[in-house]
Amino acid sequence: MKRQTDERRILRSSLIAGFVVISLMAPLMTMAQESAVPVDGSAGLGDHVNWLWTCVAAFLVFFMQAGFAFVEAGFVRAKNLINIMMKNYADLFIGTLGYWAIGFGIMFSGAVFEFFPNPDVNSFGEDPNWMYAFLLFQTVFAATAATIVSGAMAERTKFGVYLIFSLFMTSIVYPISGSWAWGSLWHGNGWLERMGFVDFAGSTVVHSVGGWAALAAAIVLGPRIGKFNKDGTSNPIMGHNLGMASLGVFILWLGWFGFNAGSTTSMDDGSFARIALLTSLSAAAGGLTAMMTNWIVFKVPDLSMTMNGVLAGLVSITAGCYTMTPAGAIMVGAVGGVLVIISILLVDKVKIDDPVGAVSVHGVCGAWATFACAIPLFCRPGEAAPLTAQLAGIGAVFAYVFSVSLVFFLVLKKTVGLRVSRKEELAGLDIFEHGGTSYLFSSDE
Repeated sequence: MKRQTDERRILRSSLIAGFVVISLMAPLMTMAQESAVPVDGSAGLGDHVNWLWTCVAAFLVFFMQAGFAFVEAGFVRAKNLINIMMKNYADLFIGTLGYWAIGFGIMFSGAVFEFFPNPDVNSFGEDPNWMYAFLLFQTVFAATAATIVSGAMAERTKFGVYLIFSLFMTSIVYPISGSWAWGSLWHGNGWLERMGFVDFAGSTVVHSVGGWAALAAAIVLGPRIGKFNKDGTSNPIMGHNLGMASLGVFILWLGWFGFNAGSTTSMDDGSFARIALLTSLSAAAGGLTAMMTNWIVFKVPDLSMTMNGVLAGLVSITAGCYTMTPAGAIMVGAVGGVLVIISILLVDKVKIDDPVGAVSVHGVCGAWATFACAIPLFCRPGEAAPLTAQLAGIGAVFAYVFSVSLVFFLVLKKTVGLRVSRKEELAGLDIFEHGGTSYLFSSDE
């Protein structure tokens, strides 16, 4: 009797649970059957999914800031760890506010510049909820362009002066060049886009912008004390924690799925899955060829060069992640892994001190990625970009970003000063700039 009672109770509970589930699912099933744009013009399920995907991708790109922070912190000496971490925080603080206040208006505003955007008031003709998602996604891209530069300026730059540059980069430099390639609503599509320029997720728009600004910064700053000898030879200045840097590269690899696949801002055609695969293939190829190149030439599979190879592979596929084939992604990543080593050695040869290889990883490999989009061998049938458009984009962005950044850093150097004193550099920026140390017993190593 008790068993029958228990069975009835279980059956009754199952029926109630089933009714609850069906009741909850019914509205979703009804929404799924509706079109993405219902008759009344309001957003449908398809739109909501796209907005969700864009926000999730933005969250992944946001997490890349932690990756950059770990890579840069691992590549500097212990006495400068707090300083480099603070710069990465500052890029998010200033980049988020500066891009919202000024940068987004320059890049995407209407007939006149629309600063301090409020999508509830002016959504540029789009659904306000979509504009919130799009603004968030673009903001984290702007912060990425700025944080690329912090590594090249590491261990010798005044913190306060770096904050000025971060605001300049995220509110002026990046938005102007970005409007050329990704379109600006205040004058229709950007002039590079009208030429047929292809840079799907930002090899030039984001990474080369950061890389060329980093080059200008490193030139104006000059090398760290002890980096180069009088005869022109260089001395390695080892980072204090390659384990930390390694974790940073893994985080960046993960975040890049949001960076590249998220640039679809839509899940409609499923292309995000193909883009994600191509992103990972290129990263793997870049890491492998960098490791093998260093192993063959210098007789050791160097960890720091391998990590830069992975990042080179990621940058190398960012422009063509939508237009290339899997085999093409592997080839561009493999070339990027070799190219980054050659570039790092050449940058060192001309006595430019770039502690994290930002110029080579982001500037040089960003240009390679953009050029590779015009090579039919790498691309899906009929999707290779016009060579003239790609060369125009590479050249114009380099000329603009490098020259403007160079002048900006020279002005800072001549006015408020750009570099810390010799005493401060030798003791470490953590103590003099931030009043503390990251470890109980810190050293130059």
